Amino acid sequence: MRGLAQLFAVTLLNIKTIPQRLGASAVAVIGIAGVVIVFVAVLSIAEGFRKTMEGTGSPSKAMVMRAGADTEMSSILMREAVDIIKQAPGIAPGPTGPVASAELFVIVDLLKKSTGTPANVPIRGVQPEGQATRDGLRIVEGRMFEFGRNEVIVGRAAQGQFTGLEVGSRLQAGQNAWQIVGAFEAEGSVAESEIWVDASVLQSAYRRGSSYQSVMARLESPEAFDAFKNALTSDPRLDVQVLRESDYYTEQSTMLTNLITTIGYLIAFLMGIGAVFGAINTMYNAVASRTREIATLRALGFGSLPVVASVIGEALTLAATGGLIGGVIAYLVFNGYQTATMNFQTFSQVAFSFTVTPGLLAQGLIFALVMGFIGGLFPALRAARLPIVTALREL
Repeated sequence: MRGLAQLFAVTLLNIKTIPQRLGASAVAVIGIAGVVIVFVAVLSIAEGFRKTMEGTGSPSKAMVMRAGADTEMSSILMREAVDIIKQAPGIAPGPTGPVASAELFVIVDLLKKSTGTPANVPIRGVQPEGQATRDGLRIVEGRMFEFGRNEVIVGRAAQGQFTGLEVGSRLQAGQNAWQIVGAFEAEGSVAESEIWVDASVLQSAYRRGSSYQSVMARLESPEAFDAFKNALTSDPRLDVQVLRESDYYTEQSTMLTNLITTIGYLIAFLMGIGAVFGAINTMYNAVASRTREIATLRALGFGSLPVVASVIGEALTLAATGGLIGGVIAYLVFNGYQTATMNFQTFSQVAFSFTVTPGLLAQGLIFALVMGFIGGLFPALRAARLPIVTALREL
């Protein structure tokens, strides 16, 4: 109990005297806050991209592609195969037949609004059942395109990120000029990064004949997936793979999310080295300015452990302050910020929002405390090892 009382008293004294070293303390706080801002901001990119991609998927929907294809871009399905797929058991019935849409996926070059640089924007050709296979898709401006005509609708996210996608304007893609007649939202999913058009018209514009790339099917229930998959993969007329939509988009997000996360940790580590040295310098100055005070406490019977803990406690207080400031700034500046990036697995742009989650803020604070602990450890050990007589003689 005596040791705990000493530890509490000395730590409290150190924290109370921080205003006397405000300049040096502010340097450490600002340095740590800067690292936390960058750390949280970079990881919020990965979190936002992952949320957009994984939020698109549903276990009650299935995607059918050619066996061996890792994305829609590398898949091809002929009309005969599509007709067989649509008759498979497990697909939910609709007013005009099975709720399944054979689709095309092509790329058009547009310019980013923010930089004016070229970007690959996906155009998705869908069949009339396409809208029913997406959750929450609704027209928010203009109207739905008419099938059989050179008309398109654009996702809100794409409309916000790329030039020339205003309702009423015309878009040149393939051999056709397309009239933009509407804009849609789809609950923040990756569909909002796309341009939608009639699949049959898109086939003609890009000379795709009667080929498609995937079939999106809404199932009667998530439990119907196995029967649907088994029926297609065991059919000798087909050479296909069947994935839950949720699994497909989770896999699509993995590569870029891992890359961004790795870069984020690397940048934070490199910046953290500088912040740690700043904290070490600050705490060495604090120890040097309080050498006689520390020696007096030691002479009065205070042990080495309370002295070490008090210096580390001060460093952790400064680090926590920097971590909280950095987290608040990162949240206010970056959370919800809209941008677009390349999905390297489909070579197309995906629009999404930075997402600063409580988990990221907690990681930032923990990282700040680790930097503070390392920054305070060596000065604390020096303070504990100071010879009492020598320290009392220092000015």
